[in-house]
Amino acid sequence: MAYLKTQQNNLMPNNLYRELDEQSILIRELENNNIKIKPKGYSMYPLFIPGRDYAIISSAEPGSLKKGDVVLYRRFDSSGILVLHRIWKICSAGFYMVGDNQSEVEGPIEPIQIRGKLIAIERNGKEISVDNPVYKILSNIWLMLRPVRTPIVKTAAAVKGFLKKLLKK
Repeated sequence: MAYLKTQQNNLMPNNLYRELDEQSILIRELENNNIKIKPKGYSMYPLFIPGRDYAIISSAEPGSLKKGDVVLYRRFDSSGILVLHRIWKICSAGFYMVGDNQSEVEGPIEPIQIRGKLIAIERNGKEISVDNPVYKILSNIWLMLRPVRTPIVKTAAAVKGFLKKLLKK
C-alpha cells in the first residue's frame, strides 16, 4: 500500500485521500468547471467574512502557482479537510501556507495536495478578480506583514472598541 507523509510525520494511506476526493462533489466538479464555495472560519479574515463572501476556485497546476496565490488544498492529517490559504513560500520541500488571519505557517504542503486556485471573490453579489490591481497590492502588503500581523490586528481591534465606546457616550 502506498503512503503519504503528513505534516505530523505520520504515515497515512494515500488511497484514503484519493477516496475523499472521489467522493467529494466539489473536487469532482472542479475537474471540469470553476466552483464557488463559502469559506467557513476566520483563518482568511479579512479577505473572507464567514457567511457573507464566496471564493471562486479554478483548477490549477502546482507548477503555475506563485507566492501570494490563495489555493485550495487537502490536509494530509486525520481530518482530511479542504483548506483555503495563501502561499507564503515555495521551495523544493513543497508549499508553505498561511491564513490571512494567522501568523503561523503550515507546511510543507505537497503539490498533490493542491486542488485549485482562487480566481475571484464574490462579495455582496459583486465579483472581484484576484487580478484586480487593488487586490494585488493589498494582498502583497498583508503577506509581507505576516510577522507583525498579530499586534496590528490587536491594535486595530482595541482602537475599534475604544471608538465604539466613545461614540456611545
